[in-house]
Amino acid sequence: MDTTLVTGATGLVGYHIAQALLQRGRRIRALVRSIDKGKALLPEACELVQGDITDPESVRRAMQDCAVVYHAAGLPEQWLPDPRRFQQVNVGGTQHTVDAALALGVRRFIYTSTYDVFAGQAGHEFDESQLDPQPRGTYYERSKQAADQLVVAALQQGLPAIFLHPSAVYGPGPAGSPGVNHAIAQLQHGQMPMLPPGGFAVVFAPDVGEGHVLAEEKAPIGSRYILSESYYAFRELAQMVLAEAGQGKQPPPSMPLPAARAAATISERVARFTHRPPLIATGALHFLQWQARPLSTKAQRELGWKPTPLREGLRITLAFLNQPSRESDAAIR
Repeated sequence: MDTTLVTGATGLVGYHIAQALLQRGRRIRALVRSIDKGKALLPEACELVQGDITDPESVRRAMQDCAVVYHAAGLPEQWLPDPRRFQQVNVGGTQHTVDAALALGVRRFIYTSTYDVFAGQAGHEFDESQLDPQPRGTYYERSKQAADQLVVAALQQGLPAIFLHPSAVYGPGPAGSPGVNHAIAQLQHGQMPMLPPGGFAVVFAPDVGEGHVLAEEKAPIGSRYILSESYYAFRELAQMVLAEAGQGKQPPPSMPLPAARAAATISERVARFTHRPPLIATGALHFLQWQARPLSTKAQRELGWKPTPLREGLRITLAFLNQPSRESDAAIR
C-alpha cells in the first residue's frame, strides 16, 4: 500500500485530511514538529516523523517513499510578532515541500491554498476563475499568494498539483491558532464586548478534509476548488452561535469601522511590547471588510462535495468546545 504524507496534520485542516484518509484505509505519515503532540492528537495508525517544513532535509526525509503529498502546513494567523515568519513558513515551507515532491516524483500533490487568493468584490459572488493579480492587504494573504504562485510554477516543471481553497475554517479538532473557533468560544462566554464590522465565509473542518481527499480521487492536475458553505455578516454569525448555545443571550453591539480601525492600531502597538495577540489585528479587520462571497459550486458539481450547514456545524463545534476537558481552553483560545 502506498504511503501518503500529510504536513500540518496537528492543525485543524491537516487533522481532518488525515481523518478522511484513514477512513478510506490509507497509510498515513505525518510530518510533526513534536512527536509528543502528534501522539496526543493523531490516531495511532499515523506514522509520525519529526521535522519542520522550514527544514528542507526533514521534509525530504518525511516524503521518502510517499506516493501522495497533502501540504496543509502553514501559519493561518492574521498577526504575528515577527511578520517575516509568514514568508519563512508559508512561502519557504511550501518551496521546500514542492522541491522535495519534484525530486522524489510523487504521484499527486494536494495543496491547501485559501480563498483569499482570488479576485472578489464586496457584496459579489466569485469562483475559481480569476486569481487576484494585485498584492493582497495583509502579510498572511500576500504569503499565501506567493506560495500559490510557487506551486503554479512547479506545475510547469511536472508537479502533479491540485489546489484547494477553503474559506474560514471552524469545527472540532486541534486549533492552536486564533480563528473562528476562538470567536465562537468568546461569543458563547461573553468575552467579546463588541462585534467587529464586516463578515466572512465559513466552512466546517471535516468537510474541508473530505474535500481535499475527493479532489485527489477525482480532480485533474492543475484544478482549483473553493471549499465554502456560505458568507455571513459577523452579527449574523454571532446570533447563530448564541442561538445554538441556548443561553438566551443577545449579541453585543457592533463596533463602527473607524473605531475598530483605531482599536486595531492601538492594540497592535501594545502587542509589540507584550508579544501577545492584539484584541483585533489590523489584518483580521482588513479581511472582514473584503466581504466577497465565494462559491463552491464547482466542488459540489465535480467532486460531489457537500458542505455542512452552519447551524449543524455550530451545534457539533459547541459540543466539542464545551467538553469538560476543554472548557478552560475554549475560553482563552
